[in-house]
Amino acid sequence: MPSRKITVIGAGAVGSATAFALAVKSIASEIVIVDINEEKAKGEAMDILQATPLMSKPVEIYAGSYATAEGSDIVIITSGVGRKPGQTRMDLVNTNVEILKDIAPKITEVCPDATYIMVANPVDILTYAFCKLTNIPEDRVIGSGTLLDTARLRARIAEYLSVSQKNVHAYVFGEHGETSFVPWSIAEISTININDYKDKIKLKNGIMVDLNYEEIDEYMRSSGSKIIARKGCTNYAIAFAVCSICEYLYGSLNAVATVSTMLHGEYGLDDVCLSLPVLLAEGEVQGKILPALSDEENAKLQHSAASLKSIIDQLEL
Repeated sequence: MPSRKITVIGAGAVGSATAFALAVKSIASEIVIVDINEEKAKGEAMDILQATPLMSKPVEIYAGSYATAEGSDIVIITSGVGRKPGQTRMDLVNTNVEILKDIAPKITEVCPDATYIMVANPVDILTYAFCKLTNIPEDRVIGSGTLLDTARLRARIAEYLSVSQKNVHAYVFGEHGETSFVPWSIAEISTININDYKDKIKLKNGIMVDLNYEEIDEYMRSSGSKIIARKGCTNYAIAFAVCSICEYLYGSLNAVATVSTMLHGEYGLDDVCLSLPVLLAEGEVQGKILPALSDEENAKLQHSAASLKSIIDQLEL
């Protein structure tokens, strides 16, 4: 494997889980963990390092400073105040934007050529803020967006239909938050539109159940808050979602992911970051996929963008 260096900023639950997942999946050959709490970063790095002899491929992992991040291909930003039970992502805006204002100039000075993945919430707002606070090209600024929401959606649909999650092609568009939505008109089970699955999928044994679209949507939408209420944070699933983005960026063939990027005219939207199907390869955004949406779905997308813009308009960047 060619040398691949990834820096993870933030050694909290999400940052440490992401660093561990990167090591387990052998995505990077060198991983740097940076945190204002240097002892925490050292502890996390040491713990992961001691697992590396049992991993399939060797990886160098250590705690460092912003200067140590120099030469990174990818920088993952997880630093921020976590969401508390009952708190919305938008409640976090002011505090986490201020944290980003401190981080952004320090890391971009030493890693001007890196691709940046924003994970801290509210991810769409912070992705937008990072674009405005730095000179990093927008095609190298990516928010984790609704990638995890999309995974949750597909998992629930697959459970209903007893099919592999890999054969479910459905997406969550818009904000990673309250105004996200599922464009059901483009959802497919393999090559079959989801509305036609009962007529076109014939099981050898058993019968096809009715999909409860409202329940599936609620499952996708409430999963994060339920996990936070039970254990205080979400970290494992988002860590693997971020790893997927890194794998796509290191690939040479375009891969599709619902991630948050800056929009310039897509669906008539401009100067806002939200999630649509994006093509990723060779370290940056290679393009976007813009399926035809129903009038109702387009209205939901416009509403999601307007909700985000109402927050953006209050930012001091």
